[in-house]
Amino acid sequence: MKIAVLGGGITGLVAAYFLGKKGHQVTVFEKEPTLGGMAAGFKQSNWDWYLEKTVHHLFSNDNDILDFAKEIGFNKIFFKEPETASLYENSEFRIHNSKFLFFPLDTPRDLLHFPLLNWPDKIRTGLVLAFLKFSPFFSFYEKITAEEFLIKSMGTQSWDILWQELFRKKFGKYAENILASFIWARIKKRTKKLGYIEGGFQILINYLENQLKSLRVNTLTSYEINKIERKNFKFDYVVSTLPTPTITKIGEKLFPAEYLNRLKKIKYLHSVSLILETEKPILKKAYWLNICDKKIPIMGIFQQTNFIDKKNYGNKHILYLGWYVGIEDKLWKMNKEEILNLAIPHLQQISSRLNRDQISNFYLFKTVYAQPIFDKEFLKNKPKFETPIKNFYIANLDMTYPYDRGVNYAVKLGKEVNKLF
Repeated sequence: MKIAVLGGGITGLVAAYFLGKKGHQVTVFEKEPTLGGMAAGFKQSNWDWYLEKTVHHLFSNDNDILDFAKEIGFNKIFFKEPETASLYENSEFRIHNSKFLFFPLDTPRDLLHFPLLNWPDKIRTGLVLAFLKFSPFFSFYEKITAEEFLIKSMGTQSWDILWQELFRKKFGKYAENILASFIWARIKKRTKKLGYIEGGFQILINYLENQLKSLRVNTLTSYEINKIERKNFKFDYVVSTLPTPTITKIGEKLFPAEYLNRLKKIKYLHSVSLILETEKPILKKAYWLNICDKKIPIMGIFQQTNFIDKKNYGNKHILYLGWYVGIEDKLWKMNKEEILNLAIPHLQQISSRLNRDQISNFYLFKTVYAQPIFDKEFLKNKPKFETPIKNFYIANLDMTYPYDRGVNYAVKLGKEVNKLF
């Protein structure tokens, strides 16, 4: 059969791989000049490794990608235990004289030593986290918001100190509507060990591209699909891995109005990723820093070179700053100089080691529809593999729910959609 795969991200490439192995004639259409989607990397002339445009890592229980890597003979995944921490402004807590407080919160021991919660709330929080970590998925997680669940189970103080600002920074004005299923999945998946790919995730993409060539899969890059109509079909089947809003736009003449209207009800935030290349590290030890201070308008800070050795990036230190924003947000409309100027004063508050002259280069990447809003409307309207159009399937990252998007679930979707053929 002739099969078109729309989108050359990880899901599309994995789907094409398995379909090609079955002997189908597969063509992948990708609008960007290179394959890989959000996992694609870029590389400077003095770097030995690629760097992703947004933060990427694996968890040690990401079995779908680990099993797939074994299947295709890819052996460049490794795991480490970088430090993760949360940042708080000290003015409210007055523990010592520093402006900010940094606390690791990776283990039960870290929670016991966390000084901002009283002992009853520490015990409640620890018990609930253990329950979320080891329990299966329960339907009641979809009948209550994360805020309601966490306040009822852990207490108001735990919500205010540990969770409230994280939800606000990740989901903005939608924070209070996010379902408890999200926090269940988040805790369930989180592991202390984090994985990466030797050379960057682009190495996996390049390897997979070569696998597709050996299977005679045709990959067309810089090829954007602007419209799909039934009369123009040249393929027996179509698998779309494109974002749901893109599908509703290009499929306006293909899908029934009721189906389109349902998909259009899903809400999204977009990602903004600013990457700094500096002479000195901005964070001393932490790789992953959650920003729990309301006055710092940054969702998260990731010192890549506290995870991956700086020698792979020309001996420069790499730092990610990340945000999720709405299309109306002023940050979405800013250029990279404006965003850097916004961020520097806050980074200088966090680290006295940073001055403007130490930034040798910086990069800005924006991704539309990066974060679906997991609320009750999402549950009613999220896409499924089958569509009203015969032989037209969807396999996109909205379907990773309740888990956060990531390479592991992109691989899983690519494998699962293949089973329909």
